[in-house]
Amino acid sequence: QVQLVESGGGLVQPGGSLRLSCAASGSIFSINAMGWYRQAPGKQRELVANFISGGSTNYVDSIKGRFTISRDNAKNTGYLQMNSLKPEDTAVYYCNADVTYKRGFSRLRADYWGQGTQVTVSS
Repeated sequence: QVQLVESGGGLVQPGGSLRLSCAASGSIFSINAMGWYRQAPGKQRELVANFISGGSTNYVDSIKGRFTISRDNAKNTGYLQMNSLKPEDTAVYYCNADVTYKRGFSRLRADYWGQGTQVTVSS
């Protein structure tokens, strides 16, 4: 059906930057919503940034001014540009998408998660 694959994670020093990508593939008709979440060790998964109705963006307070969410609809790909990274940004980052996909002559809608990509901020 639909797969989400994240990439771009890694080890970076404090103050550094990373760009995460989330590529959606499969029988996609449309991506209705997309967001990025993260889960640090021992903590619950939290929303980092997402697109809300009307194309506006929403960011958790802790990353405002440092992270930017974007998407390329033609490529079915979302991005999270992360600048001025801090050790507390260390987590597994997950992409989430609400997708309408094709099955035969039908249009179905479901929520998908990627496998996650590790981001480690450390000197």
